[in-house]
Amino acid sequence: MTIKVYGSMFSTATLRVLLCLAEKDIDFELITVDLASQEHKKPHMLARNPFGQLPAFEDGDLKLFESRAIARYISRTYAGKGTDLINPDPKKAALEDVWLEVEAHKFDPVVGKLVWELCMKRFLFGQNGDEDIVNEEEKKLGSVLDVYEARLSESKYLGGDSFSLADLSHAPMTNFLMGTEMKRVFNARPHVSAWVADMLARPACVKVFGVSAY
Repeated sequence: MTIKVYGSMFSTATLRVLLCLAEKDIDFELITVDLASQEHKKPHMLARNPFGQLPAFEDGDLKLFESRAIARYISRTYAGKGTDLINPDPKKAALEDVWLEVEAHKFDPVVGKLVWELCMKRFLFGQNGDEDIVNEEEKKLGSVLDVYEARLSESKYLGGDSFSLADLSHAPMTNFLMGTEMKRVFNARPHVSAWVADMLARPACVKVFGVSAY
């Protein structure tokens, strides 16, 4: 049976799952959900994700939500295909897990607000972002990326020498911000800038991010 992803190309969580599938070279069907009309809050979507968020995921009779959990499932279940995204060495996998947690709890809350203000308000509703919020979150982003700069001065990728889910999970939000003035915050840190360039040049990123959201 074909894997089904219910989501939107405007949803960074959806993009996280699509990138994982692309890295693993797995076929899937994307069922587009209209964010602007709040389709993700409708009963047929709440039956798939009770929190009214995207994406929802189906692999045969298995139904999942939460993009990071979905990405881990894909990586483990299809370990023999495509890119190895979880290191088989427990100690190395533990380091990857650390940076997955950092992404979820330190990086995502900051960049999520920036992506909303600088990108999604304009894309979905034709509105400008709040400059005060942007300025506040830019300072927080700089502090987070200082930690990343130190880490990436020691290894090519966040989890070590190999690209992993820890890196992939950052790609959707980062890609959106590369089209905004926040690009300078990343580029001001040479190791972060090189990491971003490497990540976004991967064939999976080029493929997924090259698909129009409309």
